[in-house]
Amino acid sequence: MILTGKTKVKLVVDLVMTVLLLCQMAYMMIGEAAHEWIGTSMFVLFILHHVLNGKWHRNLIKGRYSGLRIAQTVVGVLMLAAMIGLMLSGIMMSRYVFSFLSIEGSISFARTLHMLASYWGFLLMSIHLGLHWSMILGMARKMRGEKKTSRAGIFLLRLAAAAISAYGIFAFVKHDLASYLFLKTEFVFFDMSQPLLLFLSEYAAMMGLFVCLAYYGEKLLRRLGQRK
Repeated sequence: MILTGKTKVKLVVDLVMTVLLLCQMAYMMIGEAAHEWIGTSMFVLFILHHVLNGKWHRNLIKGRYSGLRIAQTVVGVLMLAAMIGLMLSGIMMSRYVFSFLSIEGSISFARTLHMLASYWGFLLMSIHLGLHWSMILGMARKMRGEKKTSRAGIFLLRLAAAAISAYGIFAFVKHDLASYLFLKTEFVFFDMSQPLLLFLSEYAAMMGLFVCLAYYGEKLLRRLGQRK
């Protein structure tokens, strides 16, 4: 499969955003300055992502909306709202990148908004990735010159998905993400004795869990749409 220049840029942008997202979740471990610079870079890449996928915006009011398309659109809009909330609250609290703006506002409100948008953004971006995972797998298969994945390959992929999802469930409970998603607490706990790589692996597993759930949800919605 020959990838066009635009497609290659899209893949690189999405890959870098995914890596940066994981780093952002470890903000207490990487430091505030790095967190702000990475967050700003991620927002720029997010804008670039939407520019590169401008066709999605132009087609929002065109065509029929199936269950799958509704799900993809809702996730996309909510993800955009989360990113805007992240950037606005981040600017209000900035002590490094945007400190020169001297924006006055409720730091308490900004902190709450930032935490809420951070964890929902993480969840939504993972779901967004999962809803497009079939396309990603298809591209990977064609790049390898395969028409279809072998039975052994399917078994290994499902085994890996099950293992990652199980680890993701463990990490979700361990880090108590539900408390942050639903504002049961306004302060995020970090175990500073935990190695950074272990922390990142646990968040990567949680991302894998949500990707897996969204991937199979996408397959279900596609099948339901085909029956109509």
